[in-house]
Amino acid sequence: MKLNVFTTVLLVLLTLVSCNSEPSLQKYFVQNTENKDFIALDISPTILNVDKAKLSAEQKDALNSFDKMNILAFKANAKNQAEFETERAKVKAILKDPKYQELMKFGSGKEGASISYVGTDENIEEFVVFANKKENGFAVVRVLGKNMNPNNIMTLMTVLKQSNIDMEQLKPLQQLVK
Repeated sequence: MKLNVFTTVLLVLLTLVSCNSEPSLQKYFVQNTENKDFIALDISPTILNVDKAKLSAEQKDALNSFDKMNILAFKANAKNQAEFETERAKVKAILKDPKYQELMKFGSGKEGASISYVGTDENIEEFVVFANKKENGFAVVRVLGKNMNPNNIMTLMTVLKQSNIDMEQLKPLQQLVK
């Protein structure tokens, strides 16, 4: 009996603690995955089609630190400019949270891109790229991994040059570029 009461109380507490109402990028992705104005993609490391036998130990470590990439893109058109502005403002507000540490910013306030990360300098959990242009829309890219660091990201760029990217996984994004 005591075990059942303890288990029930524990479950209730966990439920209350997990019900965080603060906006997060993950919640934003989940909320908009099925929205017709958005294109959502989950990309695995297999997209790189790289021969791991030809990689250096450092390149293998960098590749192993990369788990997946989530992309959410809003395709703007003449009919949805108000929604574009609203959704872009939501993403910008989420990225102002102190947990997203901005690394770089390009362009002006209306158009451009930013790169942010979550974690510490030596243990990055997530890189976030946010790019927007009024005529095309915006895209948010989350690069998720374990024990990523800036060196891993730079090394991963060299792996990208050697890879034979599987364009089939990127096919839905062609709608945004058209």
